Amino acid sequence: MSRQGSELRVVYEHVTKKFGEVAAVDDLNLEVKSGEFLILLGPSGCGKTTTIRLTAGLENPTGGKVYIGDRLVNDIPPRDRNVAMVFQDYALYPHLTVYQNISFPLRVRKMLRSEIDERVRKVAEMLRITELLQRKPKEISGGQAQRVALGRAMVREPSVFLLDEPLSNIDAKLRIEMRAELVKLQRELGTTTIYVTHDQEEAMTIGHRIVIMNKGVVQQVGSPLEVYDYPKSAFVARFIGSPAMNMLEGNLKEKDGEIAIDMGAFVCFVPESLRNVVRESNISEVMVGIRPEEITIVGEGGRSTVEAKIDVVEPVGSDTYLYLDAGGTALVARTDPHIRLTTGDKVRLLLHEERFHLFNKKDGTRID
Repeated sequence: MSRQGSELRVVYEHVTKKFGEVAAVDDLNLEVKSGEFLILLGPSGCGKTTTIRLTAGLENPTGGKVYIGDRLVNDIPPRDRNVAMVFQDYALYPHLTVYQNISFPLRVRKMLRSEIDERVRKVAEMLRITELLQRKPKEISGGQAQRVALGRAMVREPSVFLLDEPLSNIDAKLRIEMRAELVKLQRELGTTTIYVTHDQEEAMTIGHRIVIMNKGVVQQVGSPLEVYDYPKSAFVARFIGSPAMNMLEGNLKEKDGEIAIDMGAFVCFVPESLRNVVRESNISEVMVGIRPEEITIVGEGGRSTVEAKIDVVEPVGSDTYLYLDAGGTALVARTDPHIRLTTGDKVRLLLHEERFHLFNKKDGTRID
C-alpha cells in the first residue's frame, strides 16, 4: 500500500459550523500531524462528527479554513479531496459481493481491471478477508463487515482516513480485538487518521492524541496519559476515566498554616504544592477530583480519612470497584479483587491528598 498519506496533515483555522443559531463546531483551531492517529472524543452532540464531515466536504464551514496538506479545501468537492470515510453502519452495498464492494471506488475511477484486482487482493490479505471476497454482506458477520468497510476505504490509498465510530456496532470482545488491529494497520499504512468516538476507554487505547470536545468547543488536546493525569477542567476530569473521577464539593478554610477543604461529612487538605496558588486565587469554593485508584482502605483513622458504607461491590476481574456512601457523599474506589467485602460493610478510606485535582467550583477550570 502507498504511504502517500504520511506526507499530509490536516489543519483547522478558526473553523465554525452553525446550524441555524446553534454552533455545532465553534472556532476550532487544530493541527492533525502528518501520519497521526487523532481521536475526537466527546458526548453526543459535541461536534466531533460534524468536524470530520467538514474535513470530508460533506458539510461546508460557516467560517474559517480547512487545509489538507497545504491545500485549502473549503471549496473543493468531496470527490477531489482524496479522503476516505468509514461510517458507523459500514454502508455496504447489499447486492454486491465483498470483492465488488471493496473495488467499487476504483471502478468508479475507471482504473484498469488488473490494477483493481491487485489492490483489492492486497487489501483483503492485509485484513484477513480473502476467503470472503465472493460473499455478500448478509453472509458475513459484523466484524467481517467492518473489515470490508475498512478495505473499501484503504483500497483508494487516501491522503486521510476519517472513521466515525466504526466499532460501535460490534460486540465487546471483537471490539477490543479490532482496536488492536486498527492501531497496527494505521501504523503500517502511516496514513493521517481522524477517529470519532464517544467511548473514552476506546480513545485511551488507540490514539496518539485525544481532542476532547463539548458543545462544539475543544476542551483539551493531549496524549491519553496527559488528559488522564492532568485534566484542564472539571468536564474533562469527569469524562476521562472509567469509573469516572470522584468530584467532591468543598469550602476552603485556613487551619494551622494549612488549607483545609471542608466537605461536610469530612475534611481533607490542599496539597502543599498547591497552597500558594490557592491562596493567591482567593477562591473559597472548590471541586476536588480524585481517581478511584487514589482511594485506599486503611485500618485506622488519620489525616484525610473518612468512614464509609459500601453500597455496591462490583468485581471486574483484575479490580473490584466499591461504590460507597461517606456521610451522604458518594465515592467510588478501586481495590484489590482479593479483598473480601460485601454490601453494607463499613470501611475507612484514605484519600491521597497528593493526587488531588482542584477546580474552581464556579467555572470548572483547573487550579494549579
